[in-house]
Amino acid sequence: MAGANWASSYHVLVAGPLVIPLGACVAGAVFTARDVVHEALGAVGVFAAIAAGTVLSVAVAAPRIAVASATAFLLSELADSWLYRRWQPCGQAAAIGGSNLGGLVVDSVVFVPCAFGSLALLPGQLAGKALTTLAAVAVAIGVARRQGVRS
Repeated sequence: MAGANWASSYHVLVAGPLVIPLGACVAGAVFTARDVVHEALGAVGVFAAIAAGTVLSVAVAAPRIAVASATAFLLSELADSWLYRRWQPCGQAAAIGGSNLGGLVVDSVVFVPCAFGSLALLPGQLAGKALTTLAAVAVAIGVARRQGVRS
Protein backbone atom coordinates (compact mmCIF):
# COMPACT_ATOMS: atom_id res chain seq x y z
CA MET A 1 0.00 0.00 0.00
CA ALA A 2 2.77 2.47 0.87
CA GLY A 3 4.53 1.78 -2.44
CA ALA A 4 1.32 2.37 -4.35
CA ASN A 5 0.72 5.62 -2.49
CA TRP A 6 4.24 6.86 -3.11
CA ALA A 7 3.91 6.06 -6.81
CA SER A 8 0.48 7.77 -6.94
CA SER A 9 1.96 10.88 -5.35
CA TYR A 10 4.82 11.31 -7.80
CA HIS A 11 4.37 9.31 -11.02
CA VAL A 12 1.75 9.01 -13.74
CA LEU A 13 1.64 7.19 -17.06
CA VAL A 14 -0.19 8.76 -19.99
CA ALA A 15 -1.56 6.16 -22.39
CA GLY A 16 -3.60 7.97 -25.01
CA PRO A 17 -6.60 9.49 -23.24
CA LEU A 18 -5.89 7.59 -20.01
CA VAL A 19 -3.89 9.15 -17.21
CA ILE A 20 -2.83 6.28 -14.96
CA PRO A 21 -1.29 7.02 -11.58
CA LEU A 22 1.43 4.37 -11.36
CA GLY A 23 0.24 3.59 -7.88
CA ALA A 24 -2.84 2.07 -9.51
CA CYS A 25 -0.61 -0.53 -11.14
CA VAL A 26 1.04 -1.36 -7.83
CA ALA A 27 -2.35 -1.50 -6.10
CA GLY A 28 -3.62 -4.10 -8.58
CA ALA A 29 -0.94 -6.52 -7.42
CA VAL A 30 -1.59 -5.61 -3.79
CA PHE A 31 -5.20 -6.79 -4.06
CA THR A 32 -4.06 -10.31 -4.89
CA ALA A 33 -1.44 -10.17 -2.15
CA ARG A 34 -4.22 -9.14 0.22
CA ASP A 35 -6.10 -12.36 -0.63
CA VAL A 36 -2.95 -14.40 0.03
CA VAL A 37 -2.50 -12.69 3.42
CA HIS A 38 -6.18 -13.26 4.17
CA GLU A 39 -5.79 -16.99 3.45
CA ALA A 40 -2.66 -17.25 5.61
CA LEU A 41 -3.41 -14.88 8.49
CA GLY A 42 -7.14 -14.18 8.34
CA ALA A 43 -8.91 -10.85 8.58
CA VAL A 44 -6.82 -9.79 11.58
CA GLY A 45 -3.64 -10.15 9.52
CA VAL A 46 -5.12 -8.13 6.67
CA PHE A 47 -6.27 -5.32 8.95
CA ALA A 48 -2.85 -5.29 10.66
CA ALA A 49 -1.23 -4.98 7.21
CA ILE A 50 -3.61 -2.13 6.31
CA ALA A 51 -2.69 -0.33 9.55
CA ALA A 52 1.03 -0.80 8.90
CA GLY A 53 0.61 0.35 5.30
CA THR A 54 -1.22 3.45 6.46
CA VAL A 55 1.58 4.37 8.85
CA LEU A 56 4.18 3.89 6.11
CA SER A 57 2.03 5.81 3.62
CA VAL A 58 2.01 8.87 5.86
CA ALA A 59 5.82 8.85 5.67
CA VAL A 60 6.12 8.45 1.88
CA ALA A 61 3.01 9.98 0.32
CA ALA A 62 1.08 13.21 0.41
CA PRO A 63 -1.30 13.25 3.41
CA ARG A 64 -4.44 13.34 1.23
CA ILE A 65 -3.17 10.26 -0.64
CA ALA A 66 -2.47 8.37 2.60
CA VAL A 67 -5.88 9.16 4.11
CA ALA A 68 -7.73 8.43 0.87
CA SER A 69 -5.85 5.17 0.49
CA ALA A 70 -6.50 3.97 4.04
CA THR A 71 -10.21 4.71 3.69
CA ALA A 72 -10.48 3.13 0.25
CA PHE A 73 -8.40 0.10 1.19
CA LEU A 74 -10.48 -0.57 4.30
CA LEU A 75 -13.76 -0.39 2.39
CA SER A 76 -12.42 -2.40 -0.52
CA GLU A 77 -11.11 -5.04 1.90
CA LEU A 78 -14.61 -5.47 3.29
CA ALA A 79 -16.00 -5.90 -0.24
CA ASP A 80 -13.09 -8.14 -1.29
CA SER A 81 -13.44 -10.37 1.76
CA TRP A 82 -17.19 -10.77 1.30
CA LEU A 83 -16.81 -11.53 -2.42
CA TYR A 84 -13.90 -13.92 -1.81
CA ARG A 85 -16.03 -16.03 0.55
CA ARG A 86 -18.92 -16.04 -1.95
CA TRP A 87 -16.71 -17.13 -4.86
CA GLN A 88 -14.54 -19.61 -2.92
CA PRO A 89 -16.78 -22.64 -3.65
CA CYS A 90 -16.09 -22.04 -7.35
CA GLY A 91 -12.32 -22.40 -6.85
CA GLN A 92 -9.38 -20.21 -5.94
CA ALA A 93 -9.09 -18.54 -9.35
CA ALA A 94 -12.76 -17.49 -9.28
CA ALA A 95 -12.46 -16.32 -5.66
CA ILE A 96 -9.35 -14.23 -6.33
CA GLY A 97 -10.58 -12.88 -9.66
CA GLY A 98 -14.09 -12.01 -8.50
CA SER A 99 -13.02 -10.50 -5.20
CA ASN A 100 -10.21 -8.50 -6.80
CA LEU A 101 -12.54 -7.09 -9.46
CA GLY A 102 -15.05 -5.97 -6.86
CA GLY A 103 -12.33 -4.69 -4.55
CA LEU A 104 -10.59 -2.65 -7.23
CA VAL A 105 -13.83 -0.96 -8.25
CA VAL A 106 -14.71 -0.03 -4.63
CA ASP A 107 -11.12 1.09 -3.98
CA SER A 108 -11.01 3.27 -7.09
CA VAL A 109 -14.44 4.85 -6.64
CA VAL A 110 -13.53 5.84 -3.06
CA PHE A 111 -9.83 6.66 -3.58
CA VAL A 112 -9.88 8.83 -6.70
CA PRO A 113 -12.21 11.62 -5.56
CA CYS A 114 -10.72 11.64 -2.04
CA ALA A 115 -7.12 11.74 -3.27
CA PHE A 116 -7.44 13.91 -6.37
CA GLY A 117 -10.62 15.92 -5.82
CA SER A 118 -12.44 14.71 -8.92
CA LEU A 119 -13.31 11.57 -10.87
CA ALA A 120 -11.13 12.56 -13.85
CA LEU A 121 -8.52 9.90 -13.08
CA LEU A 122 -11.07 7.11 -12.47
CA PRO A 123 -10.77 5.49 -15.92
CA GLY A 124 -6.97 5.35 -15.69
CA GLN A 125 -7.13 4.13 -12.11
CA LEU A 126 -9.49 1.30 -13.08
CA ALA A 127 -7.40 0.38 -16.13
CA GLY A 128 -4.10 0.31 -14.22
CA LYS A 129 -5.52 -1.76 -11.39
CA ALA A 130 -7.35 -4.15 -13.71
CA LEU A 131 -4.27 -4.87 -15.84
CA THR A 132 -1.99 -5.61 -12.92
CA THR A 133 -4.74 -7.52 -11.12
CA LEU A 134 -5.10 -9.78 -14.16
CA ALA A 135 -1.36 -10.42 -14.16
CA ALA A 136 -1.31 -11.10 -10.40
CA VAL A 137 -4.31 -13.43 -10.64
CA ALA A 138 -2.60 -15.33 -13.46
CA VAL A 139 0.47 -15.79 -11.24
CA ALA A 140 -1.70 -16.89 -8.30
CA ILE A 141 -3.48 -19.44 -10.49
CA GLY A 142 -0.14 -20.78 -11.73
CA VAL A 143 1.17 -21.13 -8.18
CA ALA A 144 -2.05 -22.81 -7.03
CA ARG A 145 -1.87 -25.31 -9.89
CA ARG A 146 1.74 -26.15 -9.07
CA GLN A 147 0.72 -26.74 -5.44
CA GLY A 148 -2.23 -28.88 -6.50
CA VAL A 149 -4.86 -26.45 -5.19
CA ARG A 150 -8.15 -26.42 -7.07
CA SER A 151 -8.19 -23.29 -9.21
